Amino acid sequence: MKENHTIVLVDDERTILTSLRMALEAEGYAVRSFSGAHSALESLTEEPADLGIFDINLGTNVGPGRIDGVDLLSLVRQQSDMPVIFLTSKDEEIDELFGLKIGADDYITKPFSQRLVVERVKALLRRFYPSEVASAKENANLLERGRLQLDLDKHACHWSGRAITLTVTEFLILQALAQRPGVVKTRDALMDAAYDDQVYVDDRTIDSHINRMRTKFKQVDDGFDLIETVHGVGYSLKCGDSGL
Repeated sequence: MKENHTIVLVDDERTILTSLRMALEAEGYAVRSFSGAHSALESLTEEPADLGIFDINLGTNVGPGRIDGVDLLSLVRQQSDMPVIFLTSKDEEIDELFGLKIGADDYITKPFSQRLVVERVKALLRRFYPSEVASAKENANLLERGRLQLDLDKHACHWSGRAITLTVTEFLILQALAQRPGVVKTRDALMDAAYDDQVYVDDRTIDSHINRMRTKFKQVDDGFDLIETVHGVGYSLKCGDSGL
């Protein structure tokens, strides 16, 4: 993937603008950051970008009329199919579904780790600009455990050949479990795998991710029971006849 992809970052929180810009630039991306939607839209109209990261609830915008992240995305979609990630402070599934329904390509809830954002940016760029990625057959970095297949380069997951759509956080947790089937991973270990040191999450957050993953797998396989709960400790990927 080329290193000079351009990313437009829009958020009215200065600390987020600064920290994300630094993290993305450290990965080689060109970043144009804006605290308001009007200036971001003008910039995108004059010079398109490869990917956008928009705060869905922009609160302090300058210009004739308030434009939030939803409005900005709608206007951008009139001129571009650029992939867009929404940032939001809400943590409800209905908000996520709404954001994706109106045309966002991914959705990240605050607070988040910089690493999580960078990984999702990479995943989206691989998906939208496949010509810049070498042949999958030549460079596929696959982790296969029985009917489970994880493509570590594309962050793609398949179960019995059927695609399972996972968030980056879910993928990183499942990857950590799949690397050593049968070995119990504590919640702390799974936190370390999915988050960096800048974000604190409690045990219930990991439990919620595991429950969502199980639900997604059971939508394609009612008998899915690969992820085992080890009460009082953590989780493991089951081995044996009903596992891997």
